[in-house]
Order: sequence, then C-alpha cells, then structure tokens
Amino acid sequence: MWGIELERQGEISLSRQIYQTLRDYIIDGRIKPGEALPSTRELAKQQSVSRNTVAESYEMLLAEGFVISRQGSPTRVVEGLRLEKTPALEQLKETMPQAQSFRADFKTGQPDLRCFPRYQWQQLFVKAFEKMPLNQLGYSGPEGLLSLREEIAAWLFRSKGLAVSSQDIFITAGATQTLHLIADLLSTEGREMLIEDPCHIGMLRALQGKGYSMRPVPVDALGLQTEYLDGKGACAVYVTPSHQFPLGGILPAKRRAALIRFARENNLYIVEDDYDSEFRYCGAPVSPLYSMDPQRVIYVGTFSKVLFPALRIGYVVLPQQLHSQWRYLRIHADVQNPPFEQAALAEYLHTRKLDRHVQQMRRVYGQRRHVLLQTLDETFGKAWHPWGDAAGLHLALEFPGMRFDNEFAQRGRNYGIRVTPVEYHSIRKGKHLDKLLIGYGHLEPDEIRNGILLLHDFMKENGQTPVTV
Repeated sequence: MWGIELERQGEISLSRQIYQTLRDYIIDGRIKPGEALPSTRELAKQQSVSRNTVAESYEMLLAEGFVISRQGSPTRVVEGLRLEKTPALEQLKETMPQAQSFRADFKTGQPDLRCFPRYQWQQLFVKAFEKMPLNQLGYSGPEGLLSLREEIAAWLFRSKGLAVSSQDIFITAGATQTLHLIADLLSTEGREMLIEDPCHIGMLRALQGKGYSMRPVPVDALGLQTEYLDGKGACAVYVTPSHQFPLGGILPAKRRAALIRFARENNLYIVEDDYDSEFRYCGAPVSPLYSMDPQRVIYVGTFSKVLFPALRIGYVVLPQQLHSQWRYLRIHADVQNPPFEQAALAEYLHTRKLDRHVQQMRRVYGQRRHVLLQTLDETFGKAWHPWGDAAGLHLALEFPGMRFDNEFAQRGRNYGIRVTPVEYHSIRKGKHLDKLLIGYGHLEPDEIRNGILLLHDFMKENGQTPVTV
C-alpha cells in the first residue's frame, strides 16, 4: 500500500530507508498534510520488519519536524512541507569533460612524480606521527609548526643565502592560498594591483576573483620593465623576479633597485612569487628580491615543484607589521595546515634529504632541458630561439613570423598535443603571438624527442612553417 521498497542487503539501515521514502512522499505531496501514517505495528507487518525498526523511522521524521505525534493519536504529517519538483538533477549537471590523454604533453609547471622517493617519505611521515606531541593534534595555530618554520629558515639560508627569522615565516596550503590571503591582507590598502604582463593566468584570475583591478606592466627578456610602473592608487606589485613566468627572465639588479624605490615612494608592497628558482642549470639559485627590503617585500615560496603538488605546503615570509592581521585572516579561513605533513617535511629538511633530492632533480631536469634544446635545433634549425634563463621546468620559445593563439592550441589538442601559447597568459593581447611554452620537467628524454617531432609535423600540416632567421 505504501510503496516502500527495501534493499535488505544494502549499506543503509532499514529504518533509514523507510524514513527516506516517507520523507520524500511528504515533500512531493503523495502523503497529504494532516494525513495519518500507519501505526508502527501495521507498517512493520507490511514491510516484514521489526516494530522497533519502524519506530526508529518515525522518530527520525518526528525529530526533523515532518510529523507530529500525540499520545493516543496517530502520527500525522505537518502542514506546509510540500515542495514543487525541480528539473531533474541530470538535466542541471554540466557534463564533466573526460580527461584527455595526449601523444605529446608539454604542460608547464609539472615535476616528475616518478622520481619522488615515496618510500622514504612514507617512513618520515610515520616517524613524524609517532613522535608528535599530543597537543599538536589539536589547534596548533595559524603560524604553522615551529619546527618546520625553523627548518625553512635554515633551508632558505643554505640554498639561497637568505637570512630570515622563523618568526617571520608562516606556513600555508600552497602558493594559491597564500595569494588569496595576501589579497585579503592588503585589501585595506586599496583594490588595485600592478602585475607582470604576461603572467600566470591562474594567479591573475585569483586576484581578480578577490575584487582587484589588475594593472598590467609589460615584460621583456629581462623581466618586469620598471620604467612603465605607475603606482597611483595601487597597493602592491606582483612579480616573479627570479624566473619570470612565463618568459623566464631574471630581473637584473638595476631594475630590482628601481622596483624597491618605486614601492617605497608609493608606499606599496611587492609580492615576490619564487615558484621554481631551485632549478637553475647554469649557476646557483638567484637571490630573492626580499633580501633587498624585508619590510617592503612579501616573499612567497612553495614545495609543489621541488617535492609534489599534492603536498599542499607553501610558506610566506612577511614584514613584521603584517603578522597580526595575517594570523587573524588565517584563523578565520582554515586555521592551519594539517600537522602530519608539516612534521614530515620538517624532518625531511632537517636530515638534508630535501637538499639531496633537489640536487638530483636539478641534474635530471638539466639533462632534459639539454635534450629539448638539442631536439629543437635538429628539428627546427635556426627558425626559433629560447627566451629567459636556463632555469625552471618549462621553456619559452619564439618562432619569428608565426602565430600561436587559442585556436592553434585547440587544434593541437585535437591532434593529440598539449602546448600553451604565451598569448594565453597575456593580459594585453597580440604582443607575444609568436611564442610557445614547452613544459619538459615531467617528460623522459624519448618523450621530449617524440613530442617535438610531433609538434613539428602538426605545425607543418597546419601551414605553420617556421621561418629561418
């Protein structure tokens, strides 16, 4: 009579199945307001379940206000619960795109996860958890574990010569979260920010999503062109001076000094995103801009490239005057990072295992860069030239006279190649149409060679013939 179908071997208890069916009948109007439900004894007999099971279902309906019950009277449906049907969920859902596999995948910013020492990390993780004090299983604060902050300070000093206090370091859930918090942190100073053009499109959208108006500043082979800076109404400048993304330049000392003077004169902050400077193949890592003015520069670091992106641990080095507001914002965002990964990373740094891993990966990526350059020479001759420093996990290529836009990228995907035009990351369109980005860190040498040959064939088939210069 009541049309309740029970799945007796299912994961959901019988009482909850009865409750859910009756609740749905009430909401869609099949059981009318004021209508009496059958007695627990009657419904139990109809469904071949115990009376206690039905009583439990009625108690759930009663607790949530779907029915009322008085001693000696039947259980009745409450007034005003019917809801009109909405379109089927299947009609509203967007079709999730299937993950596409590529014959050549030159996506940027991808470390080679096959090289990560998983067993070693697992041992450290277990060890860190076993040694963790009980109080760290609670709320340990928005700053992050002190042991990790101390180890990061030591790591920055020995790897980049950067002397910072652990008290100025705050742990985050990666560079993207860091940027979101910085956007909130500086919002009282104004809602306009200067940014390199081209820049990382994801970071640009994150800041725009926070309500910022972004003022583009052009970039050349040496990075941000400081002569185009205009600080009127801005609260900060976002830069990647150690390896400009996406073009790869290192900001020279003269421009760094000009940028610092500009920030001081206009009373604004410099947000320095140091996303992958550990991987430099013709010398030591570049010294951060932060070292020139610790009270004017906000330094953003991450372990996504040197370890693995899913770790979700980054850090920010803040001027002292911003500490209090940062703590407030982090507490009201998500309080803190989980302590286990922090403790494991602190041990990984303390035992110098990270130093050795970075040295090993620098050799691996350097060899892959060499293979990429060699293959480009053999395939395209003198019809191209690279931009930027010998660093990072991607290479910017210029093909004079050629045009790479979003349509080119889409045709490439259809052909089985993922490659990103610099134009995709450009705010002012049209200036960098002759440049492509080739991510290579995650590719084996044979994958690089085969991918470049495939790219050459694709360009030729699409009438994109490189011009020798």
